[in-house]
Amino acid sequence: MAVRTSTAEWKGTLKEGAGTMRVGSDAYDGPYTYASRFETGPGTNPEELVGAAHAGCFSMFLSALLTDAGFTPTRIATTAVVHLTEGPTISLIELNTEAEVPGLTEADLQTHAEAAKKGCPVSKALAGPEIKLVARLVS
Repeated sequence: MAVRTSTAEWKGTLKEGAGTMRVGSDAYDGPYTYASRFETGPGTNPEELVGAAHAGCFSMFLSALLTDAGFTPTRIATTAVVHLTEGPTISLIELNTEAEVPGLTEADLQTHAEAAKKGCPVSKALAGPEIKLVARLVS
């Protein structure tokens, strides 16, 4: 299986410093600051990147489960809302997904979405915070 490497560098103090984060494939390389993480400022933050990774992983895993069950997903779109609270601590991740899957029932979507929430590698890695899921079948 694959091994992935990403990097980050921080220069300076917590509030006045700044850093950059880069994913190993060079698909993303961008700045982050105290303001972009804890306030409203330009740049990204680790929580946004965790959210993107979780949304992507969940969508792919749900697609795989549905395909294995005999369905052909047209589209799976997931948003991950990552809550950073005092500590700082990631206290909650909300996955909101819409699945366009011909022939799939709402009950089948809920079953497969729950399995994807529990089984996707990023969910497993993030098993500490509560992960809430809302899944909707669309056409």
